[in-house]
Amino acid sequence: MKHLIVYAHPHQDSLNRSILNTTVGALQSKGDEVIVRDLYELDFRPVLKAQDTAAMRAGNTPQDIKTEQEFITQADTITFIYPIWWTGLPAILKGYVDRVFAYGFAYASDENGIVKMLAGKKGLIINTHGTPAEVYDQIGMSDALRATATVGIFEFTGIESVGHLLFGSIGYLPEEGYQEILRQVENTVKQAF
Repeated sequence: MKHLIVYAHPHQDSLNRSILNTTVGALQSKGDEVIVRDLYELDFRPVLKAQDTAAMRAGNTPQDIKTEQEFITQADTITFIYPIWWTGLPAILKGYVDRVFAYGFAYASDENGIVKMLAGKKGLIINTHGTPAEVYDQIGMSDALRATATVGIFEFTGIESVGHLLFGSIGYLPEEGYQEILRQVENTVKQAF
């Protein structure tokens, strides 16, 4: 199985990096192929510009977008790993979705409505945030985050969600808490794929 991981965190020593390494290790332990697209390492340009959309409409997709679309096309599964900043995706990942999950590639429309062009793929989202999980649960933010990413990105384009992990209180947990997060990530990845 081919797994694509789209990773968005700028710091090498972050919990998100440990989550990435745990995810890669769990997949590779099953003999699966894993490709990681580290958006910060790639210095991915997140801003969708008028020339991008004009080029795509003319059938001349810019090379950086085309490269990422090829990775998505070849993948059986797609995992997003990123922190929640200001109750949403980091700008670099939001821009990746804006530019790469383009009309005509990830979705289209016809007389029956939306055509989900990434059907047949499975997806997992793993997030961290500093707010306690109970607070996000109580105010509806956890559900909103799942709706905007799992439903609004994955399901909208036909990617079947196998889970959305949200880990709160990051920066405030004892060491055992972080180890438990990594165990949960490893177990989820091994069971989901």
